Amino acid sequence: MRLKYLECGKIINTHGIAGEVKVESYCDTPRILSNLKNVFYKKGGDLCGLKNLGAYVHKGFVIMRLEGITDIDTASSYKGRILYADREEFELKEGSFFLADLIGLNVIDNKSGEVYGKVTDVINRGASDIYVVETPQGEKMIPAVDEFIKRVDIDIGVFVEPIEGLLRD
Repeated sequence: MRLKYLECGKIINTHGIAGEVKVESYCDTPRILSNLKNVFYKKGGDLCGLKNLGAYVHKGFVIMRLEGITDIDTASSYKGRILYADREEFELKEGSFFLADLIGLNVIDNKSGEVYGKVTDVINRGASDIYVVETPQGEKMIPAVDEFIKRVDIDIGVFVEPIEGLLRD
């Protein structure tokens, strides 16, 4: 099931006294986040929308002016909130996908077709993403690099060519 709203950033601080917020971007680049027309946050079980009135990238973060947030006190009350965006606002290149869409996909041997398990998470520890895979032998991790990940088909699975011991004991 593909989520309609995807995490796109987190408000980490205020910026100035006029209600701007400093946002850590979860997008490929901060510029993508700064160009969104609307962002959303969770309040209770509901998503509430905020119109982006203007944003720019500053030292790797996004400074946003959001509708309804006009002073530092209001901006402070949003600190720590995760922001979401409608997936329709993003323009994906052919063959690209959202990392969120990998969760739940089968991890399949590219040569034999054997299913090793399912992707349960995607983490990043610097150089590349790491796919967390739940296998019958427990949780395993596979670096998301061309050496191991041969192809991703969002409708079928992640096709891999692992080295001995990577996905099974």
